[in-house]
Amino acid sequence: MIPATEALQRLREGNARFTATVHGTGDLVLHSRRPELTSIQEPFAIILGCSDARVPAEIVFDQGLGDLFVIRVAGNIVAPSQVGSVEFAAERFGTRLVVVLGHSRCGAILATLEELQRPSENQSRNLRSIVDRVRPSVAGLLETDLSHDLDALVNHAVRLNIRASADHLRHGSAVLEQLIQDDGLLVVGAEYSLETGAVEFLDG
Repeated sequence: MIPATEALQRLREGNARFTATVHGTGDLVLHSRRPELTSIQEPFAIILGCSDARVPAEIVFDQGLGDLFVIRVAGNIVAPSQVGSVEFAAERFGTRLVVVLGHSRCGAILATLEELQRPSENQSRNLRSIVDRVRPSVAGLLETDLSHDLDALVNHAVRLNIRASADHLRHGSAVLEQLIQDDGLLVVGAEYSLETGAVEFLDG
């Protein structure tokens, strides 16, 4: 079992390789590890990330086959199925680091802000379920001066949503709370910059 602090350092180093466009270790172990991974997996980090095609966790952290347990959903929201997936990996594989990975210019955040400002009449109930998960963490921003600056509004909303999702995982699951208290599980938020490729860890 890899401690959370060591896992976090691996992610930092991998992202540094990615942003420096240095050929990393991920590709080198892709084919050589495939046979051994048919019966076991030991991911050192769980990533709950956004589904955005520009933010594939394995690539931005320069990791290889079997290194990360990745859960992706628009807006990196936390619903029961995501909580269950994190619980599964933390218990089954002993993974001790969970990263909620959001990103700049997130479309789900922008869609939520637009919906709050100009509610639509015929929005899909499935899309609304995503908006409703994001809404509580960002609605208050529309009552501040940020409402007059869309870029700043989205930037703040992205970070608030990341932190809300991380807090939900920390306090919305008895299983995860127990692992945090007794077994060194760490849940952190992080933001990926589409502009630079760098990941900034926000808390934890």
